[in-house]
Amino acid sequence: MNSATHTAFHTSIDAGVAELVIDRPPVNALNSQEWLDLAHTLEALGQDPQVRVIVIRAEGRGFCAGVDIKELDAHPELIVKVNAGNYATFKAVHRNPVPVIVAVHGFVLGGGIGITGAADIVVASECATFALPEVDRGAMGGGAHLQRLFPVQKVRYLFFTGDKIGAVEARQYGFIERVVPREQLRETALQIAHKIASKSPAMIRIAKEALNGIEDGNLEDKYRWEQGFTLQAYTSEDSAETRRAFVEKRDATF
Repeated sequence: MNSATHTAFHTSIDAGVAELVIDRPPVNALNSQEWLDLAHTLEALGQDPQVRVIVIRAEGRGFCAGVDIKELDAHPELIVKVNAGNYATFKAVHRNPVPVIVAVHGFVLGGGIGITGAADIVVASECATFALPEVDRGAMGGGAHLQRLFPVQKVRYLFFTGDKIGAVEARQYGFIERVVPREQLRETALQIAHKIASKSPAMIRIAKEALNGIEDGNLEDKYRWEQGFTLQAYTSEDSAETRRAFVEKRDATF
């Protein structure tokens, strides 16, 4: 088994399955550099001839809370770097040469939605909840990836309200392959991964490229369009107020 440790995540490779585990307490919210590091690692795993499937999961209270809002509150100029890291990470999942399975638990927020929406297969624990509270954080983005999980009107409801939806209810929309107890999450994801890894790696890589090619629209172009509105949002006073309110743990006022 090969393994490596980074500041916010660690990786291992065993029997053709690469496991990437996000582990950045307290809520697995990554800063601008960590998003870029995550993207580069996913790209490298996809190019590694040992790797036939990638499983992304997390330790701690939830899968991923997205970007580090405290970093952006202190350094709003880093929004361009954060955007670049998010874009590169989601692309590295979606366009990875090998299938990517995500195993989510607890909160799946912001960038967590981006990773999940970009993935090939989703396994969720019964405790998993999905939300995209970008409006409440003074940002945009993620709608393109949310729309790979939910139909259009549900996406708009979730985006406008910031409400969360649990895995058991969300499964009716068809994007979750299996909902399992938390203690079975990793094992379930690895079982699926090893089943895929047992097949011809050449055929699976061709299949991944072919399936990406027949999707409606271009996911990366859609997300890039959204990111332009993130930059627009960050120029408004309301955006700064949402970040300050989040850091100060109070309600925003407009």
